Amino acid sequence: MQFKLNVVVGAAAILMTGAVYAQDVVVKIGHVGPTSGGIAHLGKDNENGARMAIDELNAKGVTIGGKKVKWELLAEDDAADPKQGTAAAQKLVDSKVNGVIGHLNSGTTIPASKIYSDAGIPQISPSATNPKYTRNGYKTAFRVVADDVHLGGTLGKYAVTTLKGKNIAVIDDRTAYGQGVAEEFAKGVKAAGGNVVGREFTNDKATDFTAILTGLKSKKPDVIFFGGMDAVAGPMLRQMKQLGIDAKFMGGDGICSSELPKLAAGTMADSQVYCAEAGGVDGPGKVKLEQFKTAFKKKFNADVQIYAPYVYDATMVMADAMVKAGSADPAKYLPVLAKTTGYEGVTGTISFDEKGDIKNGALTLYTYKGGARQQIAVVR
Repeated sequence: MQFKLNVVVGAAAILMTGAVYAQDVVVKIGHVGPTSGGIAHLGKDNENGARMAIDELNAKGVTIGGKKVKWELLAEDDAADPKQGTAAAQKLVDSKVNGVIGHLNSGTTIPASKIYSDAGIPQISPSATNPKYTRNGYKTAFRVVADDVHLGGTLGKYAVTTLKGKNIAVIDDRTAYGQGVAEEFAKGVKAAGGNVVGREFTNDKATDFTAILTGLKSKKPDVIFFGGMDAVAGPMLRQMKQLGIDAKFMGGDGICSSELPKLAAGTMADSQVYCAEAGGVDGPGKVKLEQFKTAFKKKFNADVQIYAPYVYDATMVMADAMVKAGSADPAKYLPVLAKTTGYEGVTGTISFDEKGDIKNGALTLYTYKGGARQQIAVVR
């Protein structure tokens, strides 16, 4: 029977005169994301998704192996930096967490995954899309979103067949995520018969793109794809406007946030930007996702940026595996987690394949109109 979201947790153990009550089991869930730096708004969004799940688990009732559970969230900041990410991972291992949700970026998730693997601690990333993450053979690595092969390839095809792009330029930020999704996008463009007229790169801390954009302007691109995050995409869009580059702007999930119009300082034209989120819900499932977003806004006084619902689901899937295994011991619940099939979350149905990837992962295509993100379609 599938573990439901609303299941309880008991009060702390009490030792009273002559009566000994069984002590609650404490289950520590680690979460890592960039809660400082340029994409702190995305990291906080992810962390809040984990906190929402943990608070629900503690507010409702659950037992594992017949014992009451107290859930604790150990949140760490990796600042989207690989070195800080591995340090955060080691800190969680030393704290003897029962499982980890994270990291946000592929560039931090991949190196951290070896540390969790060596310690035998299950890790579910809600947002790392680089294919390498689940191709290192680590039995502890899982993700609840589609990878860059699907995401980048779909966007490349869309740029050619739907946006009718003839001259397409590609820029990436040289991170594991940005470079990976840009490469898959370029492959998708070529497979669809498109023409990549320029291939440039920057870094994830850059703010001045004048030289890159000026060089690309002479090639007359009608579509520019950026592999990176919204904190860089926003200034890039502003400078495209200043240089008079009238091109569609595309990107993966990293730019696909509600903050992008603000970061672009109001320079985005309607239907200029197209992006894809590595996940998505269509049909009746949308009701559950919208209910989550409403509850999230009420709890945190903030709109969902991108991946909070996936973090929430990842946390609940991990808890579900513990309940089914009758144990929070990583060695005991890991085999159950790996066999997760048909878990109905707020982001849709979650089942893992033999690599730890989600089966039949969805993508949601978006554009922006009136300064707000607008869904175009969910594709699989």
